Amino acid sequence: MSLIRGRFSKEMAEAVKKYTASLPYDWRLYHYDIAGSVVHARMLAAKGIISEQDAQVIVRGLQEIEKEIEAGSFQFKPELEDIHMAIEHRLTEKIGQAGARLHTARSRNDQVALDLRLYIKDVIRKTLEAIKNLQKVVLSLAESQGEAVLPGYTHLQRAQPVLLAHHMLAYFEMFQRDKGRFKDCLKRADVMPLGSGALAGVAYEIDREMIARELGFSSISRNSLDAVSDRDFIIEYEAAASICMMHLSRLAEEIILWSTAEFGFIELDEAYTTGSSIMPQKKNPDVAELGRGKTGRVYGHLVGLLTVMKALPLSYNRDLQEDKEGLFDTVDTLLASLEVFTGMLSTMQVNKDRMLEALDKGYLLATDIADYLVKKGLPFRAAHEVTGKLVQWAIKEGRSFDRISLSEYRNFSPLFEEDVYSINYQTSLSARNNPGGTAPVRVKRALEDARKALENETGNSG
Repeated sequence: MSLIRGRFSKEMAEAVKKYTASLPYDWRLYHYDIAGSVVHARMLAAKGIISEQDAQVIVRGLQEIEKEIEAGSFQFKPELEDIHMAIEHRLTEKIGQAGARLHTARSRNDQVALDLRLYIKDVIRKTLEAIKNLQKVVLSLAESQGEAVLPGYTHLQRAQPVLLAHHMLAYFEMFQRDKGRFKDCLKRADVMPLGSGALAGVAYEIDREMIARELGFSSISRNSLDAVSDRDFIIEYEAAASICMMHLSRLAEEIILWSTAEFGFIELDEAYTTGSSIMPQKKNPDVAELGRGKTGRVYGHLVGLLTVMKALPLSYNRDLQEDKEGLFDTVDTLLASLEVFTGMLSTMQVNKDRMLEALDKGYLLATDIADYLVKKGLPFRAAHEVTGKLVQWAIKEGRSFDRISLSEYRNFSPLFEEDVYSINYQTSLSARNNPGGTAPVRVKRALEDARKALENETGNSG
C-alpha cells in the first residue's frame, strides 16, 4: 500500500511500520497540509506543469477529504505512515491518476516544513489571544481592588506595603513580555519553505512567491538546505511557551500560598478547586498546583527538541519527526493553562481585611522610618543601623511602631520628633511616587496605560 516503496523488493517489517509512523499524532496537521496542497496544485497549473483540469480535480478532491476528516469518516491507515501520505493516498483513490500528479515539484521534507510553519503561525495567534484574555482578567482584578494594600515580600518575608493592584500589574507586565516573544517568533515562522524539495530545490520552473502570497507568508526561504531542516521556529515557540508557563507557575505559587488558612488573602471559587478523598473539610487549589506542575512538562519538550537538534548534520534527518509530539503537547498544555487560569482569577475573591492584618506584623514601615531619619540629615547607612536597633528593641518589648513613645524613639536618635507618628501605610505607599512605584497615583496611571495597551491590540494580535 505504500506509495514510496518502488525501490524496495521487500515490504517494511511490521515493527518498523509502527516505529516510524507519525500518523497517530501528525494527523493534526491535516488542515494545513490540505491548504498547502491546494495552493501547490494551483501553482503547478498556473506554471503549466500540470493541466488546469487536473488542478481543479485535485482541489475538489482535497476539499472533500478535508470534509471527510472533519466529519470523522476519514480512515487513518497506520501503514500510510504520516498525514501527507494518508491524504495523497485517499486523493488518488478518489480522483485517480490526477492525484498522483500533486506531489510534482515537492518533497515531504519541504511539505512538512510548510505544514509546521502554517500550524505555528495559527497557534501563535491563538496563544496571543489567550494571553490577552488572561491579561484582561488580571487588569480587571487590579482595577476592582482600588487601593487594597498587602505586604510585599522578599525572601517570602514581609518587606514593605504595596497596592494589590501594583502586585497584579507585575503579572500583566510578565504576560506582556510573553506576547512580545510570541510575536517575535511569528516573524521567523512567517517564511515559506515549499519549493526547497528534499534538500536542493526542485527541477521545475515553479512560482514560490505565488505560494507564499496565497498562503499568507511574508517571505520565502533563501536556502533549501536550511529550509527543510530548520526547526528554530518550533524551538522559539517552545521557549516562549516555557517562559510563559514559568510566569503562570509563579502566579500559581502565590495563589496557592494566599489561599491557605495561614495567609487567607484570597478565596478560590469552588469551580476551580477540588476536595479530598478522605478529609471532608478540604478545598484544594489543584488547578494552580497542576499549572505549576505542568510547567516542568513544557520545559521538558523544549529541552527534548534542543537535544534532537544539537548534532544534526544538514539537511533533513528522520530525527526531525520527533519535533511534533512535544510541540503539540506544549500547545495543548499552554492554551489549556491560560484558559483555566483566566477562569480561576476571574472568580477569585480577595480578603482585604486579612491583608490589612498581615500589614500589622513584621515592622513593614522600618524602611520609611530610616528614610525619615535620612530626611532629618542622617546618612542612610547610619539611619539603617539606628532603625535596625529600634526594630530589635521593639521585638523584645512586643511593641509596634505606633506604641513606642517619643522619648523611647529618642533613645535611639535625637532626630526623632512628633511627626514620626505621621508615618503609616498610606504615607509609605504615597512616598514611592516614581515611575514604576507603588504610589496610588502611579498605579492609577499604570492601570490606564495597561488598559490602553490592550485596547490598542484589538484586532491586532499578531
